[in-house]
Amino acid sequence: MLQFLRKYKLTYQVFNFFKKNQLKHNLPLYKKYGLAKKYFSAISSEDFKGIESPLNKYDRKDSRTEMPKDILFQSLEEKTQKSLLNWSEDGYVILENFFTEKEVEAFNQEVESLLDSGEVKFRYRNKIMFAMHKSSLLKQAGSNDKILKILEVLMGKKVDLFQSINFLTGSQQRTHSDSIHMTTFPYGNLIAIWVALEDIQPDSGALHYYPRSHKLPYVMNREYDNIGSRHKLGDKTYSDYENKIEEVIQKNQFKKETFLPKKGDVLIWHANLLHGGNKLSNKGSTRKSMVFHYYAQDAICFHEISQRPTLKRD
Repeated sequence: MLQFLRKYKLTYQVFNFFKKNQLKHNLPLYKKYGLAKKYFSAISSEDFKGIESPLNKYDRKDSRTEMPKDILFQSLEEKTQKSLLNWSEDGYVILENFFTEKEVEAFNQEVESLLDSGEVKFRYRNKIMFAMHKSSLLKQAGSNDKILKILEVLMGKKVDLFQSINFLTGSQQRTHSDSIHMTTFPYGNLIAIWVALEDIQPDSGALHYYPRSHKLPYVMNREYDNIGSRHKLGDKTYSDYENKIEEVIQKNQFKKETFLPKKGDVLIWHANLLHGGNKLSNKGSTRKSMVFHYYAQDAICFHEISQRPTLKRD
C-alpha cells in the first residue's frame, strides 16, 4: 500500500504540509522566478521550462585565469590555491592532508559511538545519514571556516551545509550525478566534499569519477522519460536513470578515474560531476569515509525524482 501511495504527488504534499518551517526557504525564490507554488507543492525541472538557468561564475569563466583575481581566493594558502585552479576544466578538486590524523581518528570514534548508542543507524544498505545532526564534532567538520571559504571561492557565492553521509564500507553505487537527488534551480548550485577516514585501497570499493563530465547537460526526469503526470510521479525506476547515465558515459567516451586517497584527504566535486562507487572485490575491507553536501544560499532546492521540495533544518 505504501509503495502505491508513493507514486502520487499528493502523498508527499500532505506530508510537506506539516513541515512549513523546513520548506519555507524556497518561497522567496518561487516568487523571484514567477512560480505559483505553495511551500508544500510538488516541484521538478519541468516547472522551469522556458526559464533561463544562470550559470555560476566558474561555469561561465575559466577558473585558471579568473580565480586568481578573487580577493577571497588570494587569502587562501598557496598550496590550496594551486589545487583549486582547474575547477572549471575538471569539475573536481583534491586537497591532500586537509584533516589531520588526530582529527580523522576523532571522527571515526564519534561515528562508532553514535552507532553503539543507537543514535544513528544504517539506511539504504550501508549509509549513515545526517549523523551531523547528532554530533557537533561532525557538523563542525563540514562547516569549519576553512572549508566554507574554499567552497565559496569555487561557487562564487556562499553555501550552507545541508547533509552528511558516513560510510564504513564502499557504497558500490552506480555512476550518477548528485543533481538528480539534490536538485537546484538554477542548476549547479550544489557542491559536495568526500573525506577519506582511512587510507583507501583499490579493492575496497573505492570512489570513482569522470573528469570534465560536469560540463554535460543535466540529466533530469525528461531525459529518461520519467516526467509523470499532473498527479502521478513517473513510472521509471532508479535503475533506468543509472542506465541512462551509462549511455551518456559511453556516448561521450569519458575516462574513469579512481580516487585512492590517504587518510584526511578531501575530494570536492561539482553538482553535475558523474561519480559512484567501484565494486567491492575484497569482501572484508572497509572504506571509511564522510560526505558533506552544500546548497548555495540563493537556489531553489528539491528532489527531481520524487518532485519534493527539500527539507532543510538548522
